[in-house]
Amino acid sequence: MPTALAALEEVYARRGARPAVSTGLSASMDPAVSMDPAVSMDPAVSMDPAASMDPAVSTGPAGDRTPVVGYVGADVPVELLTAAGVHAVRLTGDPDSGSALGDRYLGRGVDPMARSVLTRLLAGSFGDLDRIVVSHDCEASLRLFYALRELRRVEPGTRLPEAYLVDILHLPHRTTARYNRRRIGEFAARLEAWTGRPLDLAGAVAAHDERRRLLTAVAELRRAVPARLTGRQFLAVANAALPVTEHIALLERLLAEAGRLGEHPGRRVFLSGSDHDTPHVYEAVESEGYVIVGEDHSFGDLFLGEPVGAGGLDALAEHYHHSGPTAHRATVGERAAHAARAVRDCRAELFVGYSRIGDEAPAWDFPAQRAALDVPAVLLERQEYGRADLAALRKEHPCAV
Repeated sequence: MPTALAALEEVYARRGARPAVSTGLSASMDPAVSMDPAVSMDPAVSMDPAASMDPAVSTGPAGDRTPVVGYVGADVPVELLTAAGVHAVRLTGDPDSGSALGDRYLGRGVDPMARSVLTRLLAGSFGDLDRIVVSHDCEASLRLFYALRELRRVEPGTRLPEAYLVDILHLPHRTTARYNRRRIGEFAARLEAWTGRPLDLAGAVAAHDERRRLLTAVAELRRAVPARLTGRQFLAVANAALPVTEHIALLERLLAEAGRLGEHPGRRVFLSGSDHDTPHVYEAVESEGYVIVGEDHSFGDLFLGEPVGAGGLDALAEHYHHSGPTAHRATVGERAAHAARAVRDCRAELFVGYSRIGDEAPAWDFPAQRAALDVPAVLLERQEYGRADLAALRKEHPCAV
């Protein structure tokens, strides 16, 4: 039997591939339910509520099937997807495949990660998705949602599924909290309409909180001195596209096998800035002899967060209201304070800011972050998607491989 780490890395290596979905859940959508105005969102952000799930996908021996929902963005409440009994897949781009189709519809000024995701959707790279859920975690995600909605309306030949926007805001106001609670409630109602079944919210929240607890324990293995996991390995562990219960089982095995993990004594780096939905940049940095022991993007340490706990939809709305702090929705001061704490917690020796072309916001935070730190800092600015020009890193902070 392979080790838990090997199994998680194998699953991660298949990220973005056509999902192999288990059967056993009834997923036909009653159009009469879907058209109920009580669960309909504002038409400015909603898709056609009468759209049906394709019954040809993932059909089991008895006709039962598990709906497959692709999602984009850090603010999608995945607990609700689990509670609805759907197979949730976070959609990722591919820096090696080009983005011509995405460029055509989004323009080259949008973050190339979003353009790549759209290209892959139009190419059918994710297989047959029943729905796409997008969060308003950044401008690129919002632009992607609008493109998906309009493409489905004016170019039905694309066969894109219905897209739904979860519009979570992060302003520190009570009115924002009420707004978010309403959006969460609408999404929960829409999921019940899609699947024709009530949500098991308590069970889903408990499962995701347990996964967060286990991932936090795994993160401590990377923070150990010397590190017992590389940054690339942690990306694989955290982002393996598995149902939450299967993910939990492998995380428990990984922690039980921690004594068999190797040691990684390279210079310890904290990586800040743009999201990394693929391992390309991690592999480039760590090939130079560094070890990424922490980061502040939603595919890494920020994926963990605080537990949701009891409290139902109210607690879930509060959790996503206060998630972060990412460069797109936190102040410069908040980002600098978080950087200082995180660098100390993971015992980093070097702070690397990374800003991708089309995602310039992280670079604006860098001067304040550098001033708040007691370790050296270097900025890799205007980087190509999935690439890292390490010339500045080699010049200012060389590390022996």
